[in-house]
Amino acid sequence: MEFLKATYLIETPLPVDDAAAVLAGEQSSGTFVSVPGETAELRERYAARVESVEPLEDVDSPSLPGCRAKGEAFHRAHVTIAWPAHNFGPNLPTILSTVGGNLFELSQLSGVKLLDLEFPESFGEHFRGPAHGVRGSRRATGVEGRPLIGTIIKPSVGLTPEDTAAMVKVLCDAGIDFIKDDELMANPPHSPFDKRVDAVMRVVNDHAEKTGKRVMMAFNITDERDEMCRHYNELVAQENTCAMVSLNSIGVVGVKEVCDWGMLVIHGHRNGWGMFNRCPTLGMGFAAYQKLWRLAGVDQLHVNGIANKFWEPDDSVVASIASCLAPMWGDDPLLPVVSSGQWGGQAFETYRRTQTTDLLYMAGGGIMAHPSGPAAGVRSLQQAWQAAIDGFTLEQAAKRYTEFGRAVEKFGRKP
Repeated sequence: MEFLKATYLIETPLPVDDAAAVLAGEQSSGTFVSVPGETAELRERYAARVESVEPLEDVDSPSLPGCRAKGEAFHRAHVTIAWPAHNFGPNLPTILSTVGGNLFELSQLSGVKLLDLEFPESFGEHFRGPAHGVRGSRRATGVEGRPLIGTIIKPSVGLTPEDTAAMVKVLCDAGIDFIKDDELMANPPHSPFDKRVDAVMRVVNDHAEKTGKRVMMAFNITDERDEMCRHYNELVAQENTCAMVSLNSIGVVGVKEVCDWGMLVIHGHRNGWGMFNRCPTLGMGFAAYQKLWRLAGVDQLHVNGIANKFWEPDDSVVASIASCLAPMWGDDPLLPVVSSGQWGGQAFETYRRTQTTDLLYMAGGGIMAHPSGPAAGVRSLQQAWQAAIDGFTLEQAAKRYTEFGRAVEKFGRKP
């Protein structure tokens, strides 16, 4: 028998073994009372089982409201639950309902967070994973030996198609590898998708014809299903290489369908991620999160960045990068997308802590606000990464490379 295993952080005033058993029962064959038809044989074949319980620290007060169980302290533990795979089969929405469903509402728990998932080997035959991933993203951009350098169209909203195309031309001429729409820009009245694609792809295709370098442009196709399909096909017809979707907005079914179309690199934006992960005792950890999207077929996934502008600590970012690049059934790994307040200064710590160049490293202001212009901004990021790989410090690189030195003057000596 094959099993899907999920590891959780739980908090409860009950003995942790009892709370783990409640969780397993709620999310499989159990209910609060025995029901007709719930035989011992049925439970043996279909009930989830508690695989392991690792007690952690106690706390004095509950993390979340609504816990009705009583106790003198609230106990925390890592708990692994195993479900027979024949409960759901290779069905992503039902898998998500199983490992991330009603368990968050159990009144016996004052905290519960899904940390990681382990899928049966047979699922690798059904879910092909990323069609493009790291290797496909590198092939499409022609970039080897360093991270892909990218940026985001800013301001997020308000630009006309012509404004956007003019900005894309500046970035293409600057030597950028990757450009993306903001997650807030999809198909608004002030910049209709078709007109924006026509205007931008004239620039991208002209640049490719002149230089041989095709910049990867991630147009945001997030929309209703039929519109996403139409927009996807338009990108293929225009010889583009990438489409972007807001993962949490269209869900695993929508994302898997887009990925299954198979012709474009799929850039997965995780906007809304804070709802899942910001609370330490509620939601979902990135290790589990990225595996669900990897099964759906996403090729590139946001991970935040070192010294980022949001709440996420560096340790979490480093762990997220590692989880994207970890092997899973031999598929082409997800390409981690590093962003959020980045410039060349963070390249040194990012490389020191991850020892990888398999990244899409994106900077908005770090490129566009460079004191010598966007072209120098792109070069400063390329220089920073080369210096980091070569073992130079930030200070040494600032003396060695003019454009990076100007970036240090502008953005600060410490990342």
